[in-house]
Amino acid sequence: MFNNKEYLTFQQKLSRLSFGLIILIILTATIGVVALYSAANGSWQPWAFKHLVRFIAGFCGMLIVAFIDIRWWLKLSYPAYIVSLLLLVAVELKGHIGMGAQRWIDLGFMRLQPSEVMKITTVMALARIFHSYNLENVKNPFLLVRPLILVIIPAALVLMQPDLGTALIIIMVSGSIFFLAGVPLWMFAAVGASAISVAPFIWHFLLKDYQKQRIVTFLNPEKDPLGSGYHIMQSKIALGSGGIEGKGFLQGTQSHLNFLPEKQTDFIFTLLAEEWGFLGGIGIFTVLALIIAYGFLIARSSYNQYGRLVCAGITVNFALYVFINIAMVMGLIPVVGVPLPMISNGGSAMLAVLFGFGLMLSVRIHREFKFARKL
Repeated sequence: MFNNKEYLTFQQKLSRLSFGLIILIILTATIGVVALYSAANGSWQPWAFKHLVRFIAGFCGMLIVAFIDIRWWLKLSYPAYIVSLLLLVAVELKGHIGMGAQRWIDLGFMRLQPSEVMKITTVMALARIFHSYNLENVKNPFLLVRPLILVIIPAALVLMQPDLGTALIIIMVSGSIFFLAGVPLWMFAAVGASAISVAPFIWHFLLKDYQKQRIVTFLNPEKDPLGSGYHIMQSKIALGSGGIEGKGFLQGTQSHLNFLPEKQTDFIFTLLAEEWGFLGGIGIFTVLALIIAYGFLIARSSYNQYGRLVCAGITVNFALYVFINIAMVMGLIPVVGVPLPMISNGGSAMLAVLFGFGLMLSVRIHREFKFARKL
């Protein structure tokens, strides 16, 4: 165990890296490059090459984040949260509109989606708060007001964009941190009961028409197979047509004949399952599940509460990406704009996920550090 004044050398940090996790991350991004190459009918443009470049840049950034002392990330948690929050406000004031939503800031060299970064920085801020709390503090409802505000503000801003899927992920990831920090179950029950009681109000006054339509379509996609039910119907056809072994690389008819919508982003797992079949889909899911397992193992190994909660929160965030995307394309939940991490096309999501993995590796490297709690 290390105290608050000790430091690790570069060689020591290198030896403590989780190379198994790094290999799985590289493998996942490679699957993404292959899938995007196929989505463009055997071309590196417009998606596969950019995906590869983003991953290389993000991977280098991930390693830099990993080697930075975890105590520095503790200190930077609130500033990082504030910067992300200001970026969300900037989206409301002067954001880029795409597909009917205002979610991006145009930086010139890329379009940044601040809500993706907000997921990670909210985890950092909550982890710092709960690191300073003991078990008695987390049972005090008054002391939970502060962390609740840290969740409500970004969730509300994201909902205004509108981006219901991302807002729900922020809430669910934050809820997992509250649970892991030791917040009593009766408080969760009270919040759940309150949410159920206001559900009619949310449906009639807060949800947009297209969001209501997604829920109705989820319940009965066959009602409008050429309209609102088209996406999920075509996704199911592609999944089923892949069979056990798939149709072969670049041989997917639903995707290459353009029946499958958004095949490079939200429905990329469907493209993979059509070409690689049930066995290929299970293989991809296994790789993603192993990453999730690594995340929880690293969280469990941390000697300090901040590291445990940061790592667990990032892992839950990644797991929700995977679950929601795959469940969505299978018709198990309503269609929402959630990418498959490091496989779907999209710069902001990839960079945010790799930043999270960098924090996770930093927790792994500095897992034996134990530092004081401060209210």
